[in-house]
Amino acid sequence: MENLYRYEEEFRDGIATVDAEGKRIWVYPKKPKGNYHNARIIVTIILLTLLFAGSFVTINDQPFLLLNIFERKFVILGNVFWPQDFFLLALTLITFFIFIILFTVTFGRVWCGWACPQTLFMEMVFRKIEYWIEGDASKQRKLDNGPWTGEKIWKKGSKHAIFLIISLLISHTVMAYLIGIDQVREVVSKPPGDNFSGFMGIMVFTGIFYWVFAYFREQACTVVCPYGRLQGVLLGKDSIVVAFDYSRGEPRGRLKKNQIEEGKGDCIDCKLCVHACPTGIDIRHGTQLECVNCTACMDACDDVMTKVNRPKGLIRYSSDNAIRDGVTRLFTPRVVGYSVVLLVVVSLLSFFILTRSDIETTILRVPGILYQKTDNEMISNLYNVHFINKTFDPITLELKLEGIPGATIERIGGNEIIIEGGDKLEGVFMVKIPENKVKGVNSEIDLGLYSGGVKLDDLEINFMGPAKMK
Repeated sequence: MENLYRYEEEFRDGIATVDAEGKRIWVYPKKPKGNYHNARIIVTIILLTLLFAGSFVTINDQPFLLLNIFERKFVILGNVFWPQDFFLLALTLITFFIFIILFTVTFGRVWCGWACPQTLFMEMVFRKIEYWIEGDASKQRKLDNGPWTGEKIWKKGSKHAIFLIISLLISHTVMAYLIGIDQVREVVSKPPGDNFSGFMGIMVFTGIFYWVFAYFREQACTVVCPYGRLQGVLLGKDSIVVAFDYSRGEPRGRLKKNQIEEGKGDCIDCKLCVHACPTGIDIRHGTQLECVNCTACMDACDDVMTKVNRPKGLIRYSSDNAIRDGVTRLFTPRVVGYSVVLLVVVSLLSFFILTRSDIETTILRVPGILYQKTDNEMISNLYNVHFINKTFDPITLELKLEGIPGATIERIGGNEIIIEGGDKLEGVFMVKIPENKVKGVNSEIDLGLYSGGVKLDDLEINFMGPAKMK
């Protein structure tokens, strides 16, 4: 009974949106409705509101989220991160991936159906517009197969015009997260020639989003996105997925005189679950990489079960073991193992963020220049010093040599070291040490980084001097 519904294994030889000759099969999903769909509408409104409003939100006058890969500046929850904090960003990504793995092992592709931007925009925005203008699946199919009449030109033209406007809005939002809302305002308010790169960035993003949502559509989930293929190694028999209860539904039987045939399962083989699927699959074959857990088939099946006086949930969130044994097990050894790993990584990330210094200082000797000996018996070395202010407030710094009487350090071309909040500063510094205090060709000396008389950091540099004669 366990594999009763998997009698047609040929479906695994291809994907539902490509025919045997490799040509695209256009999917016309039936307009969804039901309790799950209503819940998804609420979740979509909340998430898209957060997405579009997030670029305007600031914390301590800094963006809520900024991923400026062009200037290598990242602001997350109001905290700025520079390339020197790359290990923190890498650790953050590792934490995110482990969380995704843990979430997938436990709840399957719930993310794809309920929170992925691709699904939210495709199913809850662009398809809604398509249903509004062109009608349900049968009317869309008829319109596409019919001749180019005035009505068809008007419907297609208005639909794609709205698609372009929404794609333009999405591209502006994406650019706001990449370069900042102020820079986007500047790009929009000035002629394209004044900021051609920004203008072209918005146009390229607009074209990509329009192409994805107007033409590529579900192919982004079934062909491009690797997440579906990861199901094969992440999902287990206890993972919660959208599943067809084969123990209750099989063998399938047609409805005759409002009665299900005796000896048949609850599935009346109406295929409404297939017609409602936005990726064109038959969920009764079992878990497939094309399934994005959108719950459209669940709503369609529940509606049918209500009409034939059968319990809802023939297609529901469940696991293979739960359908077979009737017992749901969320805390499996895999889940516990991934949870422990996630806890360790989150603890490390939290520790490194909490102990991160406000000022990042890098000191390197100027390449190609040896030490110099002055007339007053001093040995000097030149250093390139790079400061990064990781706070959002301006700060005045001072470098001091420690433990060497008579030694000095001074900045070439200026004395004060003032760095604006979230900015960086480079300078050339000369270190002078009395010759009789120089220990040899290479020696380590200590520096102190101060601000307002408070030591912020201890630094070490290599100092080059003349060889000592024995």
